[in-house]
Parts: sequence; C-alpha cells; structure tokens
Amino acid sequence: MHDVVIVGAGPVGLFLACELGLAGCSVLVLEREPEPGAPWRTAPLGRRGLFAASVAAFHRRGLLEPLLTEAGPAFGAAEGDDPARPRFAGHFAGIVLDAADVDLAALPFRLPGAMPDAVMTSLDTVEAVLSERAAKFGVEIRRGVAVDGLTQDDERVVVHAATREYPARWAVGCDGGRSAVRRLAGFEFTGTEPQFTGYVALTTSPDIEKLNPGFTPTPHGMYIRMAAEGHIGVMDFDGGAFDRSREVTREHLQEVLRRVSGTDVTLTAVHLASSYTDRAMQATTYRRGRVLLAGDAAHLVSPLGGQGLNTGIGDAANLGWKLAATLRGQAPDGLLDTYTSERHPVGAWALGWTRAQVASMRPDPHAQAVQSVLRDLLRTRNGTTYVFEKLSGMSAGHDLGDGRSPVGRVAPDFRLDDGTSLADLMRYGRGVVLDFSADRRLRTSAAAWESELRYAAGTAENDLGLGAVLVRPDGVVAWAGAHVPDRGSFERAARHWFGDASV
Repeated sequence: MHDVVIVGAGPVGLFLACELGLAGCSVLVLEREPEPGAPWRTAPLGRRGLFAASVAAFHRRGLLEPLLTEAGPAFGAAEGDDPARPRFAGHFAGIVLDAADVDLAALPFRLPGAMPDAVMTSLDTVEAVLSERAAKFGVEIRRGVAVDGLTQDDERVVVHAATREYPARWAVGCDGGRSAVRRLAGFEFTGTEPQFTGYVALTTSPDIEKLNPGFTPTPHGMYIRMAAEGHIGVMDFDGGAFDRSREVTREHLQEVLRRVSGTDVTLTAVHLASSYTDRAMQATTYRRGRVLLAGDAAHLVSPLGGQGLNTGIGDAANLGWKLAATLRGQAPDGLLDTYTSERHPVGAWALGWTRAQVASMRPDPHAQAVQSVLRDLLRTRNGTTYVFEKLSGMSAGHDLGDGRSPVGRVAPDFRLDDGTSLADLMRYGRGVVLDFSADRRLRTSAAAWESELRYAAGTAENDLGLGAVLVRPDGVVAWAGAHVPDRGSFERAARHWFGDASV
C-alpha cells in the first residue's frame, strides 16, 4: 500500500508527487493518457506562462534551471523582436501589459535577483522536468489507467481502475476539470456557467494577414493571432453552446472565425484544434476524509491569464509538506485542514479574476465601455503594475499576518553575505530559519526543531528591516521578527506549524 495515490500526471500532480517523494513518502501516480507529450501539450498550443510565485516554487527545489534550458524567460520579451510592440508581461482580458510600464521596485517584498519574474514554457516541458525528478525519488507513474471507482474508510483509500485496485493511506485528485476523483468522492462543485466557447488551433491559411496580430476584440467576441505561424484563437460569445464532445472541424472553425473577426479569412487546413469555455467552478472544500483535490480538479477557470496552472502549482506546494508531515506523524493538530482554509480563498480569487475579464470582453456596449476604461488604466504605470502584481501571485497572502508584513506571502529570495540564497537552503524540502540578528538570537531555539527546520545565520544583502524570518517548506513566510527578534514569538510560531519541539 502506497502512502499516496495521485490521480493525474499533469504539472500539478507531478509537482505534488515530487514534494511527497522529496519527503520520503511512497507515491503512485495514475494517468488516464497512455503516453506523455500529447501534441496539444507541446508548443505552441501547450504554451503557458509561469508567473513569479510558480517560478519561485521551481527555484526552491532546484528545478528552474532545467526548465529555462527548455524554455526561457518570458518577462519583457517582444514577439518577433518587434520594437513597436509591447514587451510582453501578461495580459488582462486581451489587453497586453507592457513590461516597460511595470514598476518592479513597487512590488511588495520583492528582492531583485537572478530569478526571472515570469517564464514562458509548455506543458510537456514542465511535465518532462517534473517526471525526471519524480523518478529520482522513486515515484511510480502508471499510464493508460482510467479511474472508475473509489472507496475509503478511516484507515485508507482504495482507487479502482477496471479490474485493478490501488490502496493508499491518502488519495489526491489532480485529474483536471472533469475530475473522476472529485465526482467519485462526492465533492460539491459550484460556480457559474459559461459566457463563451473558446477555440485554439494550428491552421494553414493563405491569407492569415487579414487577421490582426495579437488580441483583437470585435463586436462579436475576440480573436487572437499568435506569433507562431497558423496559431490562432477565437472566443465566440455563444453561452458555451458548442458541444465539446464534437470534433472542431475546419468548416466549423472557419465559420466561427469569419463571424467573430468580420473578415473572409480562409482556413485551408486545421492540423490541431480544441475548444474550451469560461465555466468557473470550485469545490466547496478540498478535502473529504482521506481524499483531497488540487489544481483544476479543485477549481476550474478559463485559460485567460494562465491562472489555472499557476494556482494549481501553489496548491501542490501547499499540500505537499502538510500531507508529508501528516504521514510521518509529525503534523500538529489541524495542519492538513489549513490546506483548504489557505488555498480555497486563492482559488476563489482566480475564479473572480477570470470572471472580471470575461465581463469586460462581452460584445455589448456596456462591456466595451468598461474595456475602454481598462485600456486607459493599463496604459498607466500604476495600472500595469497593479495587474502584473496580481498575476505574479507574489502578493497573494494567506491570512497569517497583519497584511503589512511578509507573513503569509511567498518569501523573497533573501541572500546572505556568503552568497547563499533562501532557495539554496530550501532544496531539500525543510522549513528554514533565517537569523539576521547580530547575536544569532534564534540559534538555540531553532535547534529544538532541527529535524524540521534548517537554521542559517548571517547578514543579508537586504533584510527588508527584519531581524529573522521563519519560512515554511512551501516558501510561505510563517513568522517574521523585528530587528531584535523575540524568541518566545518565534517558538510559538514554530510550534504552531511544526508541532512540539523534538528536543
């Protein structure tokens, strides 16, 4: 019997598997698809943006460099090196953010460094990097396994697939928006119905220049002409009426594209195509007994702005160390319940963020008036910085502090005077105590949690006016001390997150 069965070998499931494997848990991943690297997961259709919080999650585990080898930084890149076009920093409702207008110095608790603020990559690249790391931890991935049953009691979960049974102490559904685990375990899934049907496709067209490059809103919706030859997108505000079980034919896509774009563009071939909607749904809780949800299985959002993938990576980072501590018997009471209490509000925000974009994109006079105002706002430095900060995920804080300190936020990558960074100290999945005080005030207290926490002391290049910081294994600041840190408050915070001292 495994410690954990994860259903779904996408980025979220694989990131979670790596976190659990790093902690010494035995993990089995079940994936419905028989082979990795499906065409729609490779570039250009599978291209996705990882924003700062996700980039930091990969960086903490030493996975950023192999990711960059296959991809490269996205922040500030102009497609085709066209100086007339904005330096891409994301978008809101199809309004491209210009990196030149992002005031990075104004972002809260951000420290400049070598880590990029965003990375453009593809799903198959992310999955390949994570699969390789998971294999090093002994994680087993079984493909071509379609889950069709699930039972649980107080001691274990049994995942069923055809005639096979896969018992485990815990199960996690990372199997997407149509999650079998969510349905079989009886999770409630609520939200709003779609406003549009979206299409993404690789096509051949002799007159593609009839379509404007980039995002173009029209009286009938929006279309997107990507930099990659023949890569297009369409958003048809039909109330999500297209039956997604149907094949997206050349004739259908051409008809929709012509109607939405207002052109007579011709598609001579459709090589790959898929459809989606902006249906926005969320599980009311992320845990039922010994079954948990993460990623799209927990919160389904449209692909607008890339929030689904980034929110899912945050779920996996948050859940991984808490579930591992529970399995080891070292978790304080209620630790696993904080997974829902911390991540559910983040998922709800992601749904609201995409709904706001859809509301401003509707092809009606009121929404178009709103979009006109938004375009003006996003031409300002403050407006662009605000949206970029929200996209990055670095300002999304769990309610652990007073809102003015870094507590509850992703920790900045502090760098000590010997060149060691916080990310260097977090490679092995333990929490970290950074003690900047001159008298190394927390050394003795931190030693009491030496099995759970790594202690490091020194002068920081920029300590943000703090005397010490306690960082959880998921990179979230659990406690921050004043310039002369109080040992008692540190010990209370360590006990809250890591249980009673081991010595």
